[in-house]
Amino acid sequence: MKNTKLRLIILNFLQFAVWGAYLTCQGRYLAGFGMAGRIGWFYSIQGIVSIFMPALIGILADKWDARKMLGLCHAIAAAAMLGAGWYGVSAGENVQFGPLFTLYTLSVAFYMPTLALTNSVAYTLLERDGYDTVKDFPPIRIWGTIGFILSMWAVDLLGFQPTAKQYLVSGGIGVVMAVYAFLLPACKAEKADTGKQSFAEALGLKAFTLFKDYKMALFFIFSFLLGAALQVSNGFANTYLGDFAGVDAYKGMFGVEHSNILISLSQISETFCILLIPFFLRKFGIKKVMLLAMVAWGFRFAFLGLGNPGGGVWLFLLSMIVYGVAFDFFNISGSLFVDKNTTTDIRSSAQGLFMLMTNGIGASVGSLAAQAVVTRFTGGLEGVAKMDGWRNAWYVFAAYAFVLAVVFAVTFKYKHNPEDLEKAA
Repeated sequence: MKNTKLRLIILNFLQFAVWGAYLTCQGRYLAGFGMAGRIGWFYSIQGIVSIFMPALIGILADKWDARKMLGLCHAIAAAAMLGAGWYGVSAGENVQFGPLFTLYTLSVAFYMPTLALTNSVAYTLLERDGYDTVKDFPPIRIWGTIGFILSMWAVDLLGFQPTAKQYLVSGGIGVVMAVYAFLLPACKAEKADTGKQSFAEALGLKAFTLFKDYKMALFFIFSFLLGAALQVSNGFANTYLGDFAGVDAYKGMFGVEHSNILISLSQISETFCILLIPFFLRKFGIKKVMLLAMVAWGFRFAFLGLGNPGGGVWLFLLSMIVYGVAFDFFNISGSLFVDKNTTTDIRSSAQGLFMLMTNGIGASVGSLAAQAVVTRFTGGLEGVAKMDGWRNAWYVFAAYAFVLAVVFAVTFKYKHNPEDLEKAA
C-alpha cells in the first residue's frame, strides 16, 4: 500500500485536532462561568476514565479490529461533545455543572482510548507494509501535533476560547475522524496458535502480565508518576494567563488576549522534538530519554512561574520550547518502548495499559492535586496577590518534577541496547 504514510498522517491530524479544540482553553471558559474551582474535575475525569476505558477498549480491539473500534469510539465521543457544546451555548450564563460535566465525561470516556488505538493502528499498518516504526512513526505523528495547533488557533481566532463553541468545533472534527477511521484497512490482531489459553489470555488481560517483568513494572510506575504532570499546564496555563488581565500593567497584552496562540508554541516545539526521538532513543535509551522529559517538565513549570506577559514573556517562550521535550520524550518514546517490549497479539491492550498508567491514574491524581494546589495559593485573591499565588503553585509543580527525576535516575536500572529497537515486537 503506497499511500500508507499519507493515510496515517491524515489519521493523526484528525485525532489530535479533536483534542486541540478544547484541551488548553476550556479552563478559561469554565472560570468565566463560575466553575474555576472545578477545572480540575474536567481534567481529572480524562484520567479517571482512562483508568479502565483504554485497557477495556484495547482488549476489544485485539479481539475485533482496532480500526473499527477506533471509528466507533470517535462516533460516540463526537456525539456527546456536540451535545455538550449545544447545551453550553443554549444555556449561556445559566450553564450548570451537572449537565455539562455529564456530557463531557461521556465524550472523553470514548475519546481517551482512541489515543492508544491510533498508535496501535499506525504500528500495525506500518509493520504490515514493511516500515520501521521507530524511524517512520515520529514524522507521521508530527501531523497530529500540527492538527492540534491548527485547531487551537482556529478556536482562538474565532473568539471561542471563553465559550462552549469550542466543544462544537471538537465534536464536528470528531465526526469526520469517525468516518475516516472506518475507511482505513483492517487492523485485526494476528492470533498465534498456542494451544490451551490461560485465564488471562482468554479474557484479553495478558498485557497486565507485563508487571511480572521488573523493568516493565518500574517503567509503568514511573509512567504513572510522570503522568501526573501531563494535564497540569493544559488545565491551568490558559486560566493563569487570563488572570493577568486583573493586573493593569498586563491588560490587553497579546499573551493575555490570545493565550491559546501563545500556548500553541508548546505544540510547535513538539513538531521539532518528535523528529529527535529516533536518534535519542537509539543513542541514549529509554532511561535517559525519560529522565530528560522529567527535567524538562520541571523547567516547563518553573518558567511559567517566573514569567509574565510583559518583560518576562521570554520566560514563557522558554517554557513553551521545553514542553516539546517534556511531552514527546515521555509520551511518544514511552509508547514506542512499550510496543517494542510486547508481542503483536497484545499490542492494543499493552498500549491501553500505558495509557491507563499515564493519562489514567497519573493524570487523574495529578489534575486533582493541581486543583488543590492552585486553590490553596490563589483562592479568594485578586490582582497582584493572585498572580503571586499562581507563581508559588507553579514552583510546587516544578519541585515535584525535579524530585521525580532524581528518584528515577537512582532507581530505574536499565542497560540500553540499541539493537532492541531494531527488533520487531
